[in-house]
Amino acid sequence: MTTFDPHAPLHPAPDPWSDLPAPSARTGPPWHMTDMIAAEPFLAERILERFGDPSGPAGRLAGAIGQAASSGAAIIVTGCGTSEHAAQAAVEILREGLRSGGLPSGPSTIQAAQAFELALDPATGGLVIGISHEGGTPATIRALEASAAAGARTALITGSAGSPAAAATAPEMVLATVEMDHGWCHTVGYLSPIVAAAAVADELAGRTTDGGLVRDLLASGAADETGAEAIAAILAECRTVITVGSGADRPAARELALKIEEAAWLPTTMRDLETFLHGHLPAMDSTTGLVLILTDRTDRAARVARARQALAAAKAVGVRAAAIVGRDVHGQLDGGLTPAGRLRVDEVKALPAPLAALLGSATPLQLLTERIARTRGTNPDLIRRDDPVYRAAADAAG
Repeated sequence: MTTFDPHAPLHPAPDPWSDLPAPSARTGPPWHMTDMIAAEPFLAERILERFGDPSGPAGRLAGAIGQAASSGAAIIVTGCGTSEHAAQAAVEILREGLRSGGLPSGPSTIQAAQAFELALDPATGGLVIGISHEGGTPATIRALEASAAAGARTALITGSAGSPAAAATAPEMVLATVEMDHGWCHTVGYLSPIVAAAAVADELAGRTTDGGLVRDLLASGAADETGAEAIAAILAECRTVITVGSGADRPAARELALKIEEAAWLPTTMRDLETFLHGHLPAMDSTTGLVLILTDRTDRAARVARARQALAAAKAVGVRAAAIVGRDVHGQLDGGLTPAGRLRVDEVKALPAPLAALLGSATPLQLLTERIARTRGTNPDLIRRDDPVYRAAADAAG
């Protein structure tokens, strides 16, 4: 097996563009997913450098966002699958950038939308930002095309400027992160648009994100392999897993649910923190696993108080709970509330709160997923498409 260098740039998309080939099949770890997690700290630093020119694509997109916000026009960020979760994360990051830049930033100013639904009911003005790592997702392309036809301006965050999604967008409004995921259980595909959104938020707010801080935060998030393995050993035995998040942690909780299903083939569902406590507990017992993500420092006291109640309720019915939490949160939650264990995220207060949360949870949730897959003996890279039954299912889905 070729030695993987996590510091080296990842391969770009094919030129001319085509669907990425199936990941090479490995018989055991390290998986391609393992390699991608190791590469992400350095990749993130390169993406910030790539978009650091104010006259470049990040600056142009920031200008379009600022113009839309100032005029009261809607800003919508859209995608599918992992890219939908990245779109939700981008909304949190860009809203903070608008607020810090003194621009309108209320809940209606910028929102996320599922691409299929947006294509059916497109924006008739304002700005639509698509996210598609490979740039070939049909629903996202249709959402961009339909919105443009209805009168909206469009932009794209993607891995490939030569992709079909890029062809549906004006070239000057395409932010290409260039480096591509090596597996189908997307990790780089989640992180890259988050970092690109951070670069755009910097332009809105008139600041520069420290790439070294970002690199170190991502690296520290993947450092506790022993802790991840201990949690994975418990969750891998569960019948179902629930992920829970609040605030800027909600996109991460949704992404963790998707990652566990893709990589470890274990049924997993995301619940908002408050939603979790409204009618769902009767379906849970000692065969249920739970992962709380609580890294957002905005309104933290209220979130911690409600999380404490949620974990106590879960404990009462025997749920095997774990958590990914900020280090300051760790001391505020009794250890007995998360008997399956915890992964702790560094508190980087030099980064904006949504960005610190979303970057801080990215590598821990991916590491935990990869270790659950190891424990269950599944290959995360191929998301089960090496099985003819699931290959046929993917083909049927289109």
